[in-house]
Amino acid sequence: MKKSAFFLDRDGVVIRQVSYLHDPELTVLEKNVPEALGRIHEKGMLAVVVTNQSGVARGMFSKEDVEKVHARIQELLAPYGERIDGFFTCFHHPDWTGPCACRKPAPGLFLQAAEALGIDLSSSVMAGDKFSDLESGRNAGVRKSYLLMTGYGPKYADRARTEGFAVTDDLLSAVEDLFGESR
Repeated sequence: MKKSAFFLDRDGVVIRQVSYLHDPELTVLEKNVPEALGRIHEKGMLAVVVTNQSGVARGMFSKEDVEKVHARIQELLAPYGERIDGFFTCFHHPDWTGPCACRKPAPGLFLQAAEALGIDLSSSVMAGDKFSDLESGRNAGVRKSYLLMTGYGPKYADRARTEGFAVTDDLLSAVEDLFGESR
């Protein structure tokens, strides 16, 4: 039986937005993320990060640097008994590496996750802080996408609302909306 996933952008959603983050010491969880992940897991969903990291294509840092940031995220979540169930990363940028099928808003990262983790995309959701995150969810066929007002979210809120996407304060608010809960 396939699982449902809550797909998450990384920067500005799971962790605070830092441009071209590659230093694990600068990794800070966004507000309410451990509690949100707890609720996601309680409902039997996977928490899966899908992230564009074009700094690798640009030669600004390495894949290993990205993996160190991901390990730091897991370390920060561990005291809460939480985790990210999978990280799927696009290291490309069209100006440096040419087009690819995985850079959001393309659905490639979702397809990779679905194959690797046995995910049913049609019962899954997406949360991001950029319009390309919402488009990637739509392109992957997830049932709902949320724009969070963390990270770059405020810049895209009007457009997201106009195009019928849900807009919430943070990840916990999106989780509560999805499951019909409130604080």
